[in-house]
Amino acid sequence: MFGSIWGYFYTSFLRYWLKWFIRQVTGKCELQRICAGYKPGAPRTMKAEYSLKNSKCKVLRAAVEVEEDSLEKCLDLIMREKNVKTQRDPTFKMNLKLCLLQITGYRNLFTSVEELRKETFDSDKVEHEEMLLKLWDLLMPEVKLESRVTKQWGDIGFQGDDPKTDFRGMGMLGLTNLVFFSENYTEKARQVLSHANHPKLGYSYAIVGINLTEMAYSLLKSGALKPHFYNTVSGRPQLQHLHQLYCYLVYKFDKFWVEEEPESIMEFNHYREKFHDNIKIQLLDPAVALTDSPRST
Repeated sequence: MFGSIWGYFYTSFLRYWLKWFIRQVTGKCELQRICAGYKPGAPRTMKAEYSLKNSKCKVLRAAVEVEEDSLEKCLDLIMREKNVKTQRDPTFKMNLKLCLLQITGYRNLFTSVEELRKETFDSDKVEHEEMLLKLWDLLMPEVKLESRVTKQWGDIGFQGDDPKTDFRGMGMLGLTNLVFFSENYTEKARQVLSHANHPKLGYSYAIVGINLTEMAYSLLKSGALKPHFYNTVSGRPQLQHLHQLYCYLVYKFDKFWVEEEPESIMEFNHYREKFHDNIKIQLLDPAVALTDSPRST
């Protein structure tokens, strides 16, 4: 209760006057101090994002949603609003521009991911079918599918004879992630599949992969991935960056599962949540960069 009252008092009253006082002493606005005083990446961009979102100035609040073609105009408006002269602070505009590219890029990334997630797998679409068959060929190059609908799909971890039913929750995002990992890290994907088919420590490779897609999606939606992307992408994060993050999750989860040695697949939810909690703890570090992925093949 006290924390909520203090938070409201600070953001509504105290923060404004504190910023005003520091500007009188330093001659620089809060954004200038952030851009000059924090390292590039999450430390700087997270501070700038908080400052912009909580500003009483409409121009600054609107900056977190600016489109790329309006970015220069937005920066000029901010500099005019805060009376920042390029001659006195020549690096401010470029530093703030990088922050805005990351902030707005994260928002646009989620929009793209959401569209892909909502796209339902459609057997009548040639590109969807080709992607599914490509997944099989990448993982099982020496085994030919007997038919499009077959129990063989269980060999790579699907639940039914027709994989399309397993993509309902994550749509084409789930399939795209599976194919991206298998295509870019083929040797490692086959190794993970062999672990998944272990007689004692096995798990459903494809189903777990789709589950990890949901994990990546939920972390993105909550904003938990901001520190990771702000530290690893200098500019706007793209879909491929989320796919790369997915590869990290698959790679790390497989190692985690093997090391934990669960009694059976019935304990999957417990270990899934334990792994999820470990990732969320890592993401609390402002210097986080989840980039320890397998080598490309």
